[in-house]
Amino acid sequence: MGNIWDFDVTIRAETSVMGTHAATIPRPDVEAHRKATQADFPAVVESLVALIGRKLTAYIASIKDARAIDRWLHEQVRPQRDVEARLRLAYHIAARLSEFDTPAVIQAWLLGLNPELDDAVPISLLRDGDMEIDGKKVLNAARAFVAGG
Repeated sequence: MGNIWDFDVTIRAETSVMGTHAATIPRPDVEAHRKATQADFPAVVESLVALIGRKLTAYIASIKDARAIDRWLHEQVRPQRDVEARLRLAYHIAARLSEFDTPAVIQAWLLGLNPELDDAVPISLLRDGDMEIDGKKVLNAARAFVAGG
C-alpha cells in the first residue's frame, strides 16, 4: 500500500511542477511575433528579404517594382494600405519557420499548395486574403508545419 501512496504523491508533485513550468513557458512563436511587432519597419523588411527574397517580399506587398523595397529600407517612404501589416505577419511566419528550416524550404512552403489551407497557397493568402481570417489560417498552418517536423 505504501508504494501506491508514494506513487500518487510523486504524480501530484510532478503534475504541480509541470503545471508551473508550462505556465511560465510562452507559446513557441511568441519570440517571432515579438520581433515582427517591435522591430522598426525597415528591419522587418530587411529580415524578410533575407529569408524569402526580394521577389516574394514584393509579391506579398503587391508591388511590381522591387525598388520600393529599397525606399522602405532607407525609410524614404512608408508602404500603402495594409502592406506593413502583411509584411510583418509574413516576417512572423518566416522567422518562426527559419528556426527549423532553411530559406529555400520557407520559400517552397510559401509557394506550395498547403493541405492545412485546403490546398491554398500561403503567399497568395498573405497578399490578397483577409488579415484576420486568412492571416490567422496561414499562421496556424505554419505552426502545424513546424509541429509536424
